[in-house]
Amino acid sequence: MNDQERITDLILTEKKMSANYDTFASECVNVQLRDEFLKLLNQGHQTQTKLFQTAQQKGWYQVEQAPASQIGTAYTRFSNQRPQ
Repeated sequence: MNDQERITDLILTEKKMSANYDTFASECVNVQLRDEFLKLLNQGHQTQTKLFQTAQQKGWYQVEQAPASQIGTAYTRFSNQRPQ
């Protein structure tokens, strides 16, 4: 397994763990345990960001920039879905 494959695997693992921690926190009755899951979720997001940035710097994970018109359309669409 080369470095690119390792980072890709780590990113995918962090994504899965974040989804799990989010679910666990949302469904947790014990406040202290929920807070711990939220801490783990935050740490996972920070780790995922660092891995993503490393992959981008090495040219392994390229993200296409969206045109401003698409960003505006998405913003309008999703801002209408926020709870009031």
